[in-house]
Amino acid sequence: MRILVASHTYIVDINREKFKILANLEPDIEVTIAVPKRWQPGGVQNKIVETQFDREGSFQVVPISNFSQNNQGLLTFGTDLIELLKKIKPQIIQVEQGSKSLAYAQLIALNKILNLKAKNIFFTWWNLPYKLQWPVSVLENCNLQYTDGIIAGNLDGAEILRRRGYKGAVKVMPQLGVDETLFSRTSKNSDLLSIFGIQQTDFVVGYVGRFVEEKGLLTLAEALAGLKQKSWKWLLVGQGKLRSHLTEKCRDLGISDRIIWADSVSHEEIPQYINLMNCLVLPSQTSYKFKTLTAVGWKEQFGHVLIEAMACQIPVIGSDCGEIPHVIGDAGLIFPEGNAGALRECLQQLMEKPELAADLGKKGYHRVLNNYTNRALAEQLLDFYQELL
Repeated sequence: MRILVASHTYIVDINREKFKILANLEPDIEVTIAVPKRWQPGGVQNKIVETQFDREGSFQVVPISNFSQNNQGLLTFGTDLIELLKKIKPQIIQVEQGSKSLAYAQLIALNKILNLKAKNIFFTWWNLPYKLQWPVSVLENCNLQYTDGIIAGNLDGAEILRRRGYKGAVKVMPQLGVDETLFSRTSKNSDLLSIFGIQQTDFVVGYVGRFVEEKGLLTLAEALAGLKQKSWKWLLVGQGKLRSHLTEKCRDLGISDRIIWADSVSHEEIPQYINLMNCLVLPSQTSYKFKTLTAVGWKEQFGHVLIEAMACQIPVIGSDCGEIPHVIGDAGLIFPEGNAGALRECLQQLMEKPELAADLGKKGYHRVLNNYTNRALAEQLLDFYQELL
């Protein structure tokens, strides 16, 4: 099976692991990832990344000249893409730039012009209702018409595309898996315990991610302020514009002395911070408003930090925002988004019932192994490709 994947996501080596594993699942699988030759992650204020060719057995990454360096929807590739397609003759073409991207339309057209007869697939994270104006509406309709399969990062995204008229095959799975060799249960780092002043008797509530209002941190602060237990800490790993407001909020609630800030933490260091926690909370809150048929705003598309914590056997608590309940399943606790009282009850349960916390930690670990490791995702992808072929 010859597979071509086109996406700016895979300019980063750590994001490629799923496809490296896929290339080795069966002897006849060849995976080629076409990435933009030049890309500017985060927009014009950041440095341009120059991508390089890479090959490991039947897996390769090929930089292709591109005409947009920081816009996912406008990304298109140069004529060297044609030579690559002629050379590898893919049976699967997967573009991970959304339903209305020019790159996807470009690959659909080249598939037809070159008579490759490959299956057209795209990946999308988008999980809010929307309407499109001409000519973008025409572009999406055409893309959907020639789509053989969709990989949606969440159930809402799959349902939205169904409502927009797509009737073909859909697979719901995240774009990136978790590395269970990096994210695993370990003893608490004694140096970090000392640096942060965490005692063995402290119940550490953790959060990892952006400090922004839609992540529900103000709700979590209110929930923590009403806890009955005296010995707890709140470990916040990340950074963002909400920090100053959150600091003031914690001061008003009288919990400033319980807060531990940890910024500038690398991806490789995150596991040792998660392993300091007694639970991890993702209290995301939907922030969109409807304007006619269009939703403007945000709701949780997946919550990757949940599966990282679950891989470390740390029990998780999540709001019912977006995809969170489907990620957690029965391996954690769910509360109504924005409800500080309900979140506080979840925290109390884990504090007062260590056996429940341990049980949820084990359930989360097995759920990740079965569904969310890079190997699990690679196997799901292979099944989906075989179904389409």
